[in-house]
Amino acid sequence: MEQTEAKKKIEELRKKLEHYATLYYDQDNPAISDYEYDMMMNELKELEKQFPELVTKDSLTQKVGGHVKEGFEKVEHEVPLQSLQDIFSFEELEEFEQRVNKTAKEYQIKPLKYVVETKIDGLSVSLEYIDGVFVRGATRGNGLVGEDVTQNLKTIKHIPQRLKEPVTITVRGEVFIGKKEFDQMNEQREIMGESLFANARNAAAGSLRQLDSKITAKRPLDIYIFNVQKIEGKQFQSHYEELVYLEKIGFNVNPVKILCNNIKEAISAIEKIGEDREKLTFGIDGAVIKVDNLFLREKLGTTSKVPRWAIAYKYPPEKKETILKDIICQVGRTGAITPMAILEPVKVAGSTISKTTLHNEDFIKEKDLKIGDHVIIQKAGDVIPEVVEVLKDKRTGEEVEFHMPDRCPVCGAEAVREMGEAVLRCNGIECPAKSLRNIVHFASREAMDISGLGYAIIEQLIEERLIENIADIYTLKLEDVLSLRKNGKKFAQNLIDAIEESKKQDLYRLITALGIRHVGVKAAKVLAKRYKTMDALMTAKIESLNMIEDVGEITADSIYDFFRQDQTIDLINRLKQAGVNMTAIEEENVDNRFEGQTFVLTGALDKYSRNEASSIIEKYGGKTSSTVSKKTNYVLAGEDAGSKLTKAQALGVTIISEKEFEEMIK
Repeated sequence: MEQTEAKKKIEELRKKLEHYATLYYDQDNPAISDYEYDMMMNELKELEKQFPELVTKDSLTQKVGGHVKEGFEKVEHEVPLQSLQDIFSFEELEEFEQRVNKTAKEYQIKPLKYVVETKIDGLSVSLEYIDGVFVRGATRGNGLVGEDVTQNLKTIKHIPQRLKEPVTITVRGEVFIGKKEFDQMNEQREIMGESLFANARNAAAGSLRQLDSKITAKRPLDIYIFNVQKIEGKQFQSHYEELVYLEKIGFNVNPVKILCNNIKEAISAIEKIGEDREKLTFGIDGAVIKVDNLFLREKLGTTSKVPRWAIAYKYPPEKKETILKDIICQVGRTGAITPMAILEPVKVAGSTISKTTLHNEDFIKEKDLKIGDHVIIQKAGDVIPEVVEVLKDKRTGEEVEFHMPDRCPVCGAEAVREMGEAVLRCNGIECPAKSLRNIVHFASREAMDISGLGYAIIEQLIEERLIENIADIYTLKLEDVLSLRKNGKKFAQNLIDAIEESKKQDLYRLITALGIRHVGVKAAKVLAKRYKTMDALMTAKIESLNMIEDVGEITADSIYDFFRQDQTIDLINRLKQAGVNMTAIEEENVDNRFEGQTFVLTGALDKYSRNEASSIIEKYGGKTSSTVSKKTNYVLAGEDAGSKLTKAQALGVTIISEKEFEEMIK
């Protein structure tokens, strides 16, 4: 490759890597897999090695990727929190050993020992203690300057606030979320209608970098300590000795730390970790090999970005051939119908794989998958295995084409794929697969607002077979609820009272509670105001729904189809029998101070949820919109306001704070 061509390729790679690094480190929202990023970085390193004259200080090969988030105090790291050089083969590891051995021979250091540890997939932090008391914690940031996240770190139970010895020390660790905890957290977010985290690493990073430590406290964060950055009044000979001491004084140290007498033992340790990685309760993205002798470490030194005494081995994705025996459909708690591949069991990356997701209909068509096909599956890192290729040359003609069902495989309700969406969904409101999610939404604050009927209680009620669907809420008796908590008579009575009180809720709340696709609080209010009764809404013609302002064609179709489902009709009848109000409550609007004015809400508010702020605006005759335009009168901007705030500034729209909003509604 000529220099001109190399320069063009290097610039292209740097631009892409900067973009992906910003998404990964600063926005905790990865766009590509770690393996794809690593391969791109490796390509850049190779080109810079061939053309050293093209290396610049701002290249990502010369610096750590993160930046300091606005809103946090900056912390200068007295000892830099460097990243590690990645390698992808044992040949590269042996080259590393040769470089280390050269310096070891110079200082007559024998034997040359290593410590092999798991490379935990999380967010790196430093913890500072003075006289054994935790005083400050910071993220890695760019390695030299990080973010002060002390209050957030204090919410992590495995970070000791006081050590067992009054030592002044700075340590480095990795904040992470365990595999089981990550799955549970995403499952609950799905049920609550919140966006899912892409992976555990980004969930941990996003949780730790919250400006409100109360949010961080709700996330299942954990930490493992893996290095002494600085210590006063003590001397250690080896890294392994340091780790033992850290455990002794109360730190939660990385549980996988293998002392190796030579590079062959280190390679065996890496292979063992690779074989056992499925058994680990936390995610890893490789193994770290560290020189054990601290004097030798000092002599080896560091580059501007990485230490010369440590290296990270990244496990390559393993591919295996197997047979696609069948495709079945599973129904998720939001009603999403997902095709699953049933595979001839095959061992990949240390675990036996017999099934995996095929995502959606488009994925199956794109891969041209047929039942009976020979396929290649891949498992990179700790992600779900995926079908990556069909071996079409092995087809016999007996393979069977797969078609997505037109009915829910669980409840038989109509399966709908809306325009512009890849997902097929069950349209049945009483589908057992969706019951938990539907009941949680029905009882939520913006819907029927049944105080005390939260996620955990609903889950318990379903497990105890006390309820199966929404209508069953109104059949609960005091003695049913008493069994949920020890000495919970007051709680039980309050819950029964709240359920009884919810029968009086306005019609718009009931419409919201039904969870009709595309119908939120705002649209529910419009529907309640237009039709007045549930019966009128249920029998509304599609032409009538299409004529309503703020109800688009897709929403109108969704409403029309929803009320023609047998399950919907059955539920409404049962709610009527239970005495739930089916009529709009007319309220005289005596204060129209916001009449003719449109508000856009952006960012996180302290005192109000988005729905609460919208209700206040609508109460005073105003409207809310999701987009900023020249017709927008006010943009109510909370914390972490994004592109809507930028657009409002560009258009000259009046921007108000939460405090100014409160002045307006006094």
